[in-house]
Amino acid sequence: MEHSHILVIFLFICLSTACNAAFDPCSPKSGSDPSIIPIYGKCSPFNSPEPASSWVNTVLNMASSDPKRVTYLSSLVARKPTSVPIAPGQVINVGNYVLRAKIGSPGQLMFMVLDTSNDAAWVPCGGCVGCSSNVFAPNTSSTYGSLDCSVPECTQVSGVSCPTIGSGSCLFNRSYGGDSSFSATLSRDTLTLGNDTIPNYAFGCINSVSGGSIPPQGLLGLGRGSMSLLSQSGSLYSGVFSYCLPSFKSYYFSGSLKLGPLGQPKNIKTTPLLKNPHRPSLYYVNLTGVSVGRVNVPIAPELLAFDPNTGAGTIIDSGTVITRFIQPIYTAIRDEFRKQVTGPFSSLGAFDTCFAATNEAVAPAITFHFTGLDLKLPMENSLIHSSSGSLACLAMAAAPSNVNSVLNVIANLQQQNLRILFDTVNSRLGIARELCN
Repeated sequence: MEHSHILVIFLFICLSTACNAAFDPCSPKSGSDPSIIPIYGKCSPFNSPEPASSWVNTVLNMASSDPKRVTYLSSLVARKPTSVPIAPGQVINVGNYVLRAKIGSPGQLMFMVLDTSNDAAWVPCGGCVGCSSNVFAPNTSSTYGSLDCSVPECTQVSGVSCPTIGSGSCLFNRSYGGDSSFSATLSRDTLTLGNDTIPNYAFGCINSVSGGSIPPQGLLGLGRGSMSLLSQSGSLYSGVFSYCLPSFKSYYFSGSLKLGPLGQPKNIKTTPLLKNPHRPSLYYVNLTGVSVGRVNVPIAPELLAFDPNTGAGTIIDSGTVITRFIQPIYTAIRDEFRKQVTGPFSSLGAFDTCFAATNEAVAPAITFHFTGLDLKLPMENSLIHSSSGSLACLAMAAAPSNVNSVLNVIANLQQQNLRILFDTVNSRLGIARELCN
């Protein structure tokens, strides 16, 4: 039903703009910001495992991969890195959002997963064993080159295989939780995003894949480490970008990625970004509390405190679907929410607080309190409905029970239809309301 309404709106827009058979709503407009596309949206090449009419089931399916991602992020935060992980694709399945990128000269179009908690980029390359049919062909690019073991970037990749004597290509292997792995060659080529061209961009050129957890057309890392887009683009973007993530319901529409300081919101409320020296890529923020309605949920300060030694704290992440809190925090939020909503309560997938949608009118708003910034979630960012529409569920959960997690993750469902600004130079994160469709 959701898609039917959106289709009517889409057709109305099409008619009102006198579009014709040549009109392509998915064709990028000249001079526009790069589009951020829901992985199973109209403009994505990927097909949902669920029927197009059942976006809720699609979200539930994507959220089922969250425990793997949270487990992975939790394993990272306290580890002193000896290298930058180039492709942790095992934790994101095929991803939640993609954007168009072109690799090489002339540019070859790839739909790459957007990931703020990782740095490096990687793409499947021609001749890859186990990859999808859409791969990058290095031999047709006039600017492609593989990197050898002597370059500094090779020291930032884990699983490297280099000769003990002499020089050779920087080859590396990655394995993932026992079910996915790949081998790749560290390479350089031109990366094009919208109208911007970044020469000599270092990325992993994948030679072989096993398992089904790796995004089929690659990944673009938007973290703040040395291999990330911000680091490799230098002064082009001045360490600044923002995104607006469209709702998963927005089958026919996309959000946007704004790169660089120009065009960013002027009057935007911000909170400081914190740095974990053991995992500098992650975007930590200082979450000081959570309110449910008018009640400030009683949470012990030490449960929210940032501790770089243990990795404890709160991060903003584009690759997790629903916000995950450590168990005591989530339990306190959930219990207060249940006090203010009429039960009985049931479970649906990852959600353990579902109730009759007829009681939604009394559901309290959820507010995240950060240093210098309060984010009152729109109701569509805090509740999700069953496919039948009869149930409404609190769209948050606890960290996986089998993980000794100290990390809270503010996920993409809670970020939808908001402009999220990442300013690494001034170490701040901004949030403003925006309709991303």
